[in-house]
Amino acid sequence: MVAPTNEITTDLVHALISEQFPEWADLPVEPIERQGWDNRTFRLGTDLSVRLPSGEAYAAAVEKEDRWLPVLADHLPIPVPTPVATGRPGRGYPFPWSVRRWLPGRTVESAVDLDRAQLARDLGGLLTELRNAPAQHGPAGGRHSHFRGCHPSVFGDQVQQALEILGDAVDATACRAIWASALTSAWPHDPVWFHGDIAVGNLLTVDGRLSAAIDFGTCGVGDPACDLVMAWTYFDGDERKIFREAADAPDDLWRRARGWALWKALATMAGLSSPDPDGFQARVLLRVLEE
Repeated sequence: MVAPTNEITTDLVHALISEQFPEWADLPVEPIERQGWDNRTFRLGTDLSVRLPSGEAYAAAVEKEDRWLPVLADHLPIPVPTPVATGRPGRGYPFPWSVRRWLPGRTVESAVDLDRAQLARDLGGLLTELRNAPAQHGPAGGRHSHFRGCHPSVFGDQVQQALEILGDAVDATACRAIWASALTSAWPHDPVWFHGDIAVGNLLTVDGRLSAAIDFGTCGVGDPACDLVMAWTYFDGDERKIFREAADAPDDLWRRARGWALWKALATMAGLSSPDPDGFQARVLLRVLEE
């Protein structure tokens, strides 16, 4: 019988470790406080973490990250969670899984001493370095990256559907103008690396500074516009300007990034994407429209 992936427990992780990596069987296993949507993560001892896909749609990322995180680690200014070992299905759990180096820090989401302007500089610089990493033979954006790295027009039908569902609840005219502007250009260079899910839960901080980037499950090579959406999901005013400058984002790239932010906000608000119980994406839409 296959264990439901929403029942990935400490006991299951300990059993998988004991069976497949007995050298770590005596290490304590603890779930991390904030769990992501795509994977479940546990701390293993003091120096390791265990990461298990929550469903079949995310399982392919294990092999991809195992292949490419060591490559990217050599070209980025901050650490990424490099793999130590790869586990196989077992104990009713049906997917491959991985053991990574544990990276200390608090997420941007939970940091209390964060210099937001400095974060804007550091994150923009990180994304610039990521784009400069060797991308030859990297995985082209597509289904494995949930179409991050592709042209935003891939979600054109969903934007139109969302606007029809939301009706007068949003300024449809302004939304269509922003979306149309996002579609007037395409990435004019060779494909470059993108992270695919730059968000407050995937960035770690130590002493108020950006210290690590995690969760590269949607990474690939293509158009990096998708990586700039934190301009509207997190940064405000001057912070957004600092971020854009540090990320070296020209007008065409910025317009496509704004389109990505618009799509996600509309799709979530219309119930076409992940849940948004606290209305966060409605506030993002206001930022997108106000710029």
